[in-house]
Amino acid sequence: MKVTEIKQYRVNDPTGRGGYYVIKINTDGGISGLGEVGIKGWGNAIQNAIDHLGEIVIGSDPWETERLWQIMFRGGFFPADTVYSCAISAIDIALWDIKAKSIDKPVYKLLGGPVRDKVISYPHNGGKTIADLVDNCKMRWDEGWKFARWHQPPSHGTLAEPGVLEPRDSIKIAVQAMEAVRTALPDINICFDVHTRIDTTLTIQMCHELEQFKPFFIEDPIRSENAGSYRKIAEKIDLPIAAGEQWGSKWDFREVIENEWIDYARIDLCIAGGLTEALKITHWAETHFIDIVPHNPLGPVSAAACVALCMASTNVGVQEMPRQPGTFAQALFPSQIQWDEGYSWAPDVPGLGVELDEEVAEANRTTDATRWTPRLLRSDGAYTNW
Repeated sequence: MKVTEIKQYRVNDPTGRGGYYVIKINTDGGISGLGEVGIKGWGNAIQNAIDHLGEIVIGSDPWETERLWQIMFRGGFFPADTVYSCAISAIDIALWDIKAKSIDKPVYKLLGGPVRDKVISYPHNGGKTIADLVDNCKMRWDEGWKFARWHQPPSHGTLAEPGVLEPRDSIKIAVQAMEAVRTALPDINICFDVHTRIDTTLTIQMCHELEQFKPFFIEDPIRSENAGSYRKIAEKIDLPIAAGEQWGSKWDFREVIENEWIDYARIDLCIAGGLTEALKITHWAETHFIDIVPHNPLGPVSAAACVALCMASTNVGVQEMPRQPGTFAQALFPSQIQWDEGYSWAPDVPGLGVELDEEVAEANRTTDATRWTPRLLRSDGAYTNW
């Protein structure tokens, strides 16, 4: 069996509820696999990277995922940057899908087999006001979710819209919001995403105020460029830290894992090198008693790859699942993973358990190759992290 082509689909959901950047790899054996790109808005850069890497992959045996990963990452002599790691990720996930389908097994059985039947998951919560946020968390709790997640709020305007973020004012709102949710739902697990929006010193001050509410973790308290700065955070707060969604390979995780500066590794399978690389990071984290919380803000293919990894891994904290699988993008992805009472799982079917309707994908292609995040500003007009 050899790879014959790599097809790329940048598509909009026909319902208008988002867009996806997926690839489909075909083989001469009639078996195909799906992958998903982690940063879908970076213009044509990733599209060109996938075309370039296709020179290595097309004509190769899809079972040779490790060899292909090494050549894709190192084949240009210089290490692959995030653009190329996104491209490698999508290709690698699709190859694992093909491998599993070729022997009529789910992907998680190729990763070591299931160590759990289902994976506890958390949704995304929000609202324009703190009262809205509380109501949304209550609604998700009633649906069966055991977790709530929201992020560092703007300080001016509504909680749900980009605007102005003055750190000290934002901290006051963040504390009020967490207190309100904890009071309304004493048993819910809270995941709070700082989203790299405030600086290290103020993050530490805020975390001291949040400790009383016992959140499950604090996510991305600082940006990722200097992993060594996590030492300062880890030494000065008494809350679990989750980080890693911006890192593109195991080398980026090295310092925080080996020094045990994080408690949860936020591996993004669609950025960090696919299943091949994520499996290595996961087992490496296990040796330091660090659990994984795979980053999954994307679509059904990303969700399926993350859940497959979690089903086959011992050290799992919780799985990000913004929306309940099977309740969105059904026309594009008529087959998706399963969800019930706050848990997600991959069905016992060959591959990832996700299929793409190519006719619907062709009809909903988008030529919009660029997407910038909303602009979040300080009161003086300076740009702050979104």
